[in-house]
Amino acid sequence: MRKAEPEYAPTQQPEPFHDPVPRTHAPSPRGRRGTPPPPPAAPPHAASAPRPRRKRHPFRWFLVFLLVLVVASVAAVINLDGKLTRIDALAGYADRVGNTPGTNWLLVGSDGRNGLSPDQEQELATGGDVGPERTDTIMLVHIPKSGPTTLVSLPRDSYVGIPGHGKDKLNAAFAIGGPQLLVQTVETATGLRIDHYAQIGFAGFASIVDTLGGIDVCVPKPIDDPLAGINLEAGCQKLDGPESLGFVRSRATALADIDRMNNQRLFMAALLEKATSGATLANPFTLWPLAGDTARSLKVDEDDHIWDLGRLGWAMRGDTVATTVPVGGFDDVSGSGNVLLWDKTKASAFFDALANDRSIPEELLTR
Repeated sequence: MRKAEPEYAPTQQPEPFHDPVPRTHAPSPRGRRGTPPPPPAAPPHAASAPRPRRKRHPFRWFLVFLLVLVVASVAAVINLDGKLTRIDALAGYADRVGNTPGTNWLLVGSDGRNGLSPDQEQELATGGDVGPERTDTIMLVHIPKSGPTTLVSLPRDSYVGIPGHGKDKLNAAFAIGGPQLLVQTVETATGLRIDHYAQIGFAGFASIVDTLGGIDVCVPKPIDDPLAGINLEAGCQKLDGPESLGFVRSRATALADIDRMNNQRLFMAALLEKATSGATLANPFTLWPLAGDTARSLKVDEDDHIWDLGRLGWAMRGDTVATTVPVGGFDDVSGSGNVLLWDKTKASAFFDALANDRSIPEELLTR
């Protein structure tokens, strides 16, 4: 009988071992040669992502530039304003005329020679020392609320009442009491309230003209005046500083003071046209010296500023009514010499129109 064989479990095949946690190689011992471990892999999205770019802000830089420009302009204006010579020209007095509509300027050209050397006096034909400073030019500028500006020549030989000194030539008021008495005399004679005052002397006038490179003027009649230092032919020509000064000062013509007033208005229009032209305003090499020379040359009232002068220049550019006070004739007066008389009736209506901010009637204008 055969012996029974023992029972065994079926033969099993070994399965390979899978470690769920990946193992890393241990670092090689120091001094032992081996390949260094590779750097850690970058995330899949890092290789393809572009570098962030800085945002550009052109508008921000424009604002910065604009701010710098504004600050520089304000500083320049303040600097120019500080160069003005201020005087107490519009002092109050008893029974002063009240405020009148519009804005009124009194512009005065004096024969002041302050700061001129003997050579400069000879070049400008000032005539040397002639005593107290006097007025060569007196102009009233009325800027209305609307409409054209009116430029009125007031003859310096006008026979008017000077407060506290009787009647005399208008320029005697300046010689006696300076700008204050001149302003008071003009206000009393015209009934207009003067709001601003500006005065310029010989040297300043010539300097402004030369800074502009001369002024183109159509001289209506030939003028040969050794006292004014000029010998000008009739016709259009460019005048430099000394020639311009002689042109607006000379009375060596048939109508003397009348011709001089016409020449002054003619020259003033040409000067303002060039000073406010686009070529001048757009050229800093002309504009800045012009503004500096003007500021240093002017005497203004204590309350006047460079921006007031800017508004004056702007108001006088373009169409301007240029005239003179209606003249009634001339007379010889003891103690005053030959004087110019206003036409009382016409002059009263003339200044009444300005005092009420109305246009002057055509029949009262002297063209």
